Amino acid sequence: MNTKQSTIKEDIQISGVGLHTGLPVNMTLRPAPEGYGIKFMRVDLPDNPIVDADVDNVVDLSRGTTIAKGDVKINTIEHVMAAIAGLEIDNVLVELDGPETPIMDGSSQQFVDAILATGIKEQAADREYFEIPYNIHHMEEDRSVEMVAMPLDGYRLTVMVDYNSTVLGSQHASITDIMEFKTQIASSRTFCFLHELENLLKMNLIKGGDLNNAIVIVDKPVDEEELKHLAKLFNKPNIGVQKEGILNNIELRYQNEPARHKLLDLIGDLALVGVPIKAQVMAARPGHAANIAFARKIKKAMQKAKRGGSNAPMYDYNEPPVYDSKAIQKILPHAYPFLLVDKIIEISSKHIVGIKNVTINENFFPGHFPNNPIMPGVLQIEAMAQVGGVMIMSALEDPENYTTLFMKIESAKFKDMVVPGDTLMIRMELTAPVRRGICMMKGQIFVGNKVVTEAELMAQIVKKK
Repeated sequence: MNTKQSTIKEDIQISGVGLHTGLPVNMTLRPAPEGYGIKFMRVDLPDNPIVDADVDNVVDLSRGTTIAKGDVKINTIEHVMAAIAGLEIDNVLVELDGPETPIMDGSSQQFVDAILATGIKEQAADREYFEIPYNIHHMEEDRSVEMVAMPLDGYRLTVMVDYNSTVLGSQHASITDIMEFKTQIASSRTFCFLHELENLLKMNLIKGGDLNNAIVIVDKPVDEEELKHLAKLFNKPNIGVQKEGILNNIELRYQNEPARHKLLDLIGDLALVGVPIKAQVMAARPGHAANIAFARKIKKAMQKAKRGGSNAPMYDYNEPPVYDSKAIQKILPHAYPFLLVDKIIEISSKHIVGIKNVTINENFFPGHFPNNPIMPGVLQIEAMAQVGGVMIMSALEDPENYTTLFMKIESAKFKDMVVPGDTLMIRMELTAPVRRGICMMKGQIFVGNKVVTEAELMAQIVKKK
């Protein structure tokens, strides 16, 4: 039996202030018809403009998730989106008489409580899911962010955070089913470090912050004068630091409340894909910028699946590469005319995607079927090996002292010709952990959405003599 779409039974009115604008705002959630999705309406503006809750409409991620259409903006939508997604509601119109959703207590709990008190209505149409067809990765090496969505008949999420803070330490939070959201995640409040709080105030942000809607982590020594200044700033009789290393404005609801809130934000941001996801999601050190970049990759995969596409990697010509050809030559012991990879566009500890632009000027075309130029299959295998070599060698502290040597090629298949003008997307994935320098990889070469070559490779990392 198929799961049905849902909306809310009646209008829901919630009032509060915006976290960053400090402006009072009235928010009304209204039932919406099947297939409507989630939309935000600014009723304070002429013609009541509507902005779809869609990752393509995200315009700012500085201290929350902001969507816009033209000049019409909706700020800090992630907690409302998390409540809607966490309760598996498909269709709702969110009306606002201001530019920002109410922050309430810094969590999704009050939104969840209001929705549950009103009730959820099942609709006739079947719910549409996007089932993740293959591993989708997102990495940001400069911030040690790593995220992956893996195929799963369900929605399971795990978040790990580590801020190099002696107070906060390393934390993780997870749910094995989205139904756990309302009891395990919804009440987790947003948090910030004391030094961030001071910077936000200088930036004229958090005008709606009153220390009742955020956990403030004290990550530096604080003297009495600074505590008195904060108390005056937030209109409190006094402020102190608890033994847990947080300001005494509120008590923690969970020991790992910060990690749980990061999971809440992740659910809200991934809801901007547009349909519920079926996947196992694991995220290390996520934030709004990474969440949205990840959501965009998932949406691209969804659009490709709707077009009947394959599991070909996504290649955005406008995105800067992870490694360009100069950086690759510092890792691999190859140069013209034998360097067969132009750039790397994705890399993790287990997979890598490289690009090879095939031109008529390749040195092998004059002698290989000169009247019908075709890239030799053996060079396609070599290109796969070089891409895999970048993945392995880049993990070494001194790659210039090592090289990778072929040991075995298996199950090589050449499914179509590679000709001048083709752009090869070469995806390599480790099939087993690297042990004693032995690397086992499976590779595919795509031209567009079509697999043209695939093979299983084994190589060994050896130290140069």
